[in-house]
Amino acid sequence: MSREEFDREVLARMEDVYRFAMSLTRDASRAEDLVQETYLRAFRSWQTFQPGSDARRWLFTICRNAFLRSLERERGTMSLEDLTGGDQDALGSVMHHARMVGDGTADRLARMDLAPALADAIGQLNEPFRSAVVVVDVEGNSYEEASEILGVPIGTVRSRLFRARRQLQERLADYARDAGFTTVAREPVS
Repeated sequence: MSREEFDREVLARMEDVYRFAMSLTRDASRAEDLVQETYLRAFRSWQTFQPGSDARRWLFTICRNAFLRSLERERGTMSLEDLTGGDQDALGSVMHHARMVGDGTADRLARMDLAPALADAIGQLNEPFRSAVVVVDVEGNSYEEASEILGVPIGTVRSRLFRARRQLQERLADYARDAGFTTVAREPVS
């Protein structure tokens, strides 16, 4: 692959990288800086790109690594360890959903435009959960691709997605309650 072909390939993905950077930083200025850093690193190491591979995924990996390094610089160190207790979370999630189906909230929510509420709820998720949701649910990557982009095992991707989706479910239930669609009390996250 020539340098010109590489440039065309990666520059065509700039909007995707910016959207991903925004989901990580939640700030336009910081996202622009992160995109700049991502492309600087990509252009410096363009020879490492494998022709025929997914340029978007390669750039997302660079972007996420640059983001994590910036957090480490800001905070000193960063721990991305997952919580335990998945079985309790699963039971709580199923019970919460059953209550929403039972009182009709799930049906009403299915007919609403939840895009603004969902975008806000995703923005409130903490790392590493937000990245997992954005990479898989928003950007449409498979678990395998997400594992590669995020640099974690597939099981960790699944675990983070489960917890993030549970948090999103609760935040959207809060949105429904605030909008007057239900009176069901909010269940605490386990």
